[in-house]
Amino acid sequence: MNKLRWAMDGGFWDLDRSTPRTLEGEGRAVPGEPLPLGVSRGTRLSRPKQIDFFQRFMFAPFIPSYSASSHGFSLQRVLALPFTQNWFATLLAQFNLQKFASSFKKNGALQSSRLENIKKHLEDKSLYALGFCSELLLSPCDTLLLSLDFYGDDDNKKPRKKAIFHHKFPNHDLNVEAVWPGLYIDKAGNYWDVPFSMAIDLASLSSDSGASYHFCMHHSAGQPMQLGGDETVEVPATLLPGISLKSAFSLKKNVEIWRSNAQKLKMVQPFDIFLSNPHISASGVIGAAVMACFGDNSVRPQVVHESQQFEGLCLRAPAVKSTLLVDAFSSVSFTAQHGNFQRLLLDLTRFHARLDFPSGSKFLSGAARLAQDFCNSQQPTMETVQAICPKATVSFQQQIAGPFSFRVDSGVEIDWKNKDWHMCVDDPVFAIEYALHVLGSAKAVAWYSPKQQEFMVELRFFET
Repeated sequence: MNKLRWAMDGGFWDLDRSTPRTLEGEGRAVPGEPLPLGVSRGTRLSRPKQIDFFQRFMFAPFIPSYSASSHGFSLQRVLALPFTQNWFATLLAQFNLQKFASSFKKNGALQSSRLENIKKHLEDKSLYALGFCSELLLSPCDTLLLSLDFYGDDDNKKPRKKAIFHHKFPNHDLNVEAVWPGLYIDKAGNYWDVPFSMAIDLASLSSDSGASYHFCMHHSAGQPMQLGGDETVEVPATLLPGISLKSAFSLKKNVEIWRSNAQKLKMVQPFDIFLSNPHISASGVIGAAVMACFGDNSVRPQVVHESQQFEGLCLRAPAVKSTLLVDAFSSVSFTAQHGNFQRLLLDLTRFHARLDFPSGSKFLSGAARLAQDFCNSQQPTMETVQAICPKATVSFQQQIAGPFSFRVDSGVEIDWKNKDWHMCVDDPVFAIEYALHVLGSAKAVAWYSPKQQEFMVELRFFET
């Protein structure tokens, strides 16, 4: 299994977001719009396999999830169909417990014990959703995943279909994915259904230091439709029909400031091997990104410009509906950890902070204006200060007892509407993590997003 990418890529590349709105448990970021740290994830175990693991090894008969804007509180269960060693198929069933209880209360069924009333409510197809998933290992380097999801809560909701092909090259990963319709989430938290979406993604495997590159071709067709929310919100330009090509090259450097040399407890395995060394470290990334759009997704260049956070070179050819965007980006992160995560109480405290500069040209132009204002003894404008301020994200994790720890991930931003420019949190995500130390580095995560009003239980591997 490939090591999962931590969200260092999330400021400049499109990662999936965990969400209980779909049976597959994920949505895709609107191209160019980074998602919150706590729910942004790279390649991971499929949702049916996660639930199958919980049922087999953690004795959880049902897995709960909650989405205030969708189905409310629901329960999920998987039936595994292991046909052969290389072919794994599953049936995932979802039951809307909240709607079932509400219908009982509404119809006064709680005052009646007749079984026909229960049967009548259970026959309501809007309470159920069913998903079929097939994962076929074609070779040690090739995997094919096919899924089909049906939802009974809306007669007009089309089944969700997905096909993913993954090939592992030496030091590279290739993913070809097609979804119809595809669920996308923008940075404001709005959900969009795109009738058809296809992506080809080639990336070099990330390393602690050194060069890496990433190339992606994305094609979308059909008019995007917003799922609930404010109907006056304009469709993100990058979701409009068309083809976009995006490539990025970056250099990464890690610096270890301090690492503890104290001996660990003998004969005691850490709850997570990746969180067993107290240290202080920093890292930096600098790179360049190029994006070309062909089709309707390039007819609103000012929107593309803003959503992509590009302030660099922009070339347009309206006659052929094409746009070329070029810019630089950089990021600086800091990590500090105390404790070996071996003892039963308070043996892990971890803090991570990251500053992203999505547009190098925007930062340089803002810095130049700021220097000019200082030279002329003028007060900088709010726009000038905004131009040089990075996007900040922080993460804090604290062991509670044994394998249990509490974690919070959040963005940090300045309230520019306030004269005092107060700092405020942006889209925090709270989580309780249970480390599965027998697997080395794996954990069950129960997280809640107050902004989205979503709750979900997931299985994650190889994350720090």
